[in-house]
Amino acid sequence: MEEKNNLKIRAIITGVTGMVGEGVMHVCLKNPAVDAVLVINRKPCGVTHPKLTEIIHQDFYDVSAIEKQLTGYNACYFCLGVTSVGISEEQYYKLTYTLTMNIAQTLTKLNTGMTFCYVSGAGTDSSEKGRLAWARVKGKTENDLMKLSFRKVYAFRPGFIKSFKGLKNTHKFYKYISWLFPIGRAVYPNGFCTLEELSKAMIHAVSRGYHKNIIEGKDIIILAKE
Repeated sequence: MEEKNNLKIRAIITGVTGMVGEGVMHVCLKNPAVDAVLVINRKPCGVTHPKLTEIIHQDFYDVSAIEKQLTGYNACYFCLGVTSVGISEEQYYKLTYTLTMNIAQTLTKLNTGMTFCYVSGAGTDSSEKGRLAWARVKGKTENDLMKLSFRKVYAFRPGFIKSFKGLKNTHKFYKYISWLFPIGRAVYPNGFCTLEELSKAMIHAVSRGYHKNIIEGKDIIILAKE
């Protein structure tokens, strides 16, 4: 399982104006294994830190203008995503598959030896043939990312994610359902992880490697352990 425990991580993180990306950013900034963090946002995240560089860029379908700033990194934590609720399948495909692949293809061109960690979701359909459109799109995104020339690609499939204090972008409804976490974790640990566990698992996947490319809930818990 272990590959490069001494690897110093220089990570690009997307989606830090969402709960998962914000949490991953904060854990990375505190982790001594991470040397530098670059975040790409449409609006400022409001965080300053010696390790942190922020690029404000509006069009994620065309990142050619910022390519020179995307070199010199060995990890990408791709946490950018949208819900399929309330949008058409075509819109969801564009926002999930097209956008992700555009950034991934750019990064694999610019950074030899990069590990790409994609936050997917529990229930993703690797066959791309199931009944649920969102699951098919996520499955296709995972599958096609793994065809790119990254050093490694890991698809993380968390279910319920318990946030931690101090984040600005935690969904409001989490305060009403967080009491479910210890019950769910006890009954079905594969479907429940903490945001800190997910963040640490993504760091460890880059520094140590893992024997599976698709990281389910139980794998996240295992990978998160020090």
